[in-house]
Amino acid sequence: MPEHDLILEGLEAFCHAHDVVVEKRGGGYSLLSRRTGAPVARLRPTDDPAKVQVLWWNGERWKAPGPFGTPTMTLERTLDYIASERAFWIHV
Repeated sequence: MPEHDLILEGLEAFCHAHDVVVEKRGGGYSLLSRRTGAPVARLRPTDDPAKVQVLWWNGERWKAPGPFGTPTMTLERTLDYIASERAFWIHV
């Protein structure tokens, strides 16, 4: 029986609402604009299954979205953060 991917399941409504697609690659999840293909955010699972790390695309590579390191938070909080932080959407 296939294992449920809670992160992919949690991303479904967000992707539909924000017109992004998710690609699972390299042990993480890349959120890309459905319209342009531009990177929006990258989620990396942590040892705590309830939390992920969030990165943003700086135009060259995935990087911490601020000066205080890579934030780690619940998926719900991460998606609120991505939706409300304009820096994630500048390349779209």
